[in-house]
Amino acid sequence: MIATKGYAAQNSTDPLAPYNFQRRELRANDVQIEIQYCGVCHSDLHTVRDEWGGTIYPVVPGHEIVGRVTRVGADVKKFKQGQTVGVGCLVGSCMECNNCREGLEQYCDIGWIGTYNGLEEGSSLPTYGGYSNLIIVDEHFVLNIPDKLPIEGVAPLLCAGITTYSPLRHWNVGNGHKVGVIGLGGLGHMAVKFAAAFGAEVTMLSTSLEKEKDAKRLGAHHFALTKDPTTLSKLKNHFDFILDTVSAPHDYDLYLGLLKTNGAMICVGVPPGTTEIDGWNLLANRRSLSGSLIGGLPETQEMLDYCAEHNIVSDVEMIDMASINTAYERMLKGDVKYRFVIDMSTL
Repeated sequence: MIATKGYAAQNSTDPLAPYNFQRRELRANDVQIEIQYCGVCHSDLHTVRDEWGGTIYPVVPGHEIVGRVTRVGADVKKFKQGQTVGVGCLVGSCMECNNCREGLEQYCDIGWIGTYNGLEEGSSLPTYGGYSNLIIVDEHFVLNIPDKLPIEGVAPLLCAGITTYSPLRHWNVGNGHKVGVIGLGGLGHMAVKFAAAFGAEVTMLSTSLEKEKDAKRLGAHHFALTKDPTTLSKLKNHFDFILDTVSAPHDYDLYLGLLKTNGAMICVGVPPGTTEIDGWNLLANRRSLSGSLIGGLPETQEMLDYCAEHNIVSDVEMIDMASINTAYERMLKGDVKYRFVIDMSTL
């Protein structure tokens, strides 16, 4: 076993604190990574506070990981010592079901293994994430980070980036499409960047007028204040697609009515509880309401290569490891533009 240090939550109420634990020794297909940067995702906070249920304590969060390969197993073919690599939300899946064979590991029929708060393959040991100095991962779930990209801005691409890239690609969003993005946060700012890069006409849909300037800086062509009934009336039957990035409770019907005939609203945020929908909002214009979960390994690599070609990274604020609890409180207040990234050299 390999001695590892990190930050963990011991329960749902106490702050994260230093935690020493053990990683497994390298297997033949494993890559050992010295973690240099780790993004802070809102799902880290949800998990730490057991807001979704099922948290395995102690939990070491972090699934937006960038670092340097320090060792490789005997059968590793794709990576070598010294290479810059990334690890996203997944570290395992069955590799045999139809979805896995098609590169859709996030929809594994048996169930994928999370980078943290999962169970190691073939054991009852929990997986521990990127708020730590090193991680060991099967090479299939390791990603190549192109040299062109500043790696501190790459880390959030491995969750926030692929979560928004994947549905836009699946629905073939591009030139001639009108796209609305609900919410300008960690996910929303990447949705704006990608939709604009793909050639769509992008409108930021927000309840906060102060976000207009930043939305347009990020690539949005228009801004709509959704608290204004006049604005909403003008946008009725307007959008081909709406990407909903909001995880707080909100009215789906309000936005479904903004879709054209055959329009689609795609949810990538996870509000707590259930939401009622007026069926006529779907039936009357043959609209659809869908969801999308991160992305598979091939598509995540495709996204990273696309970002390198088009110079796209996340807007980040760097923090030291000891500031993680303060960062969580700021994140709850929306006080970050647009993703915290931990400099793991401060651990």
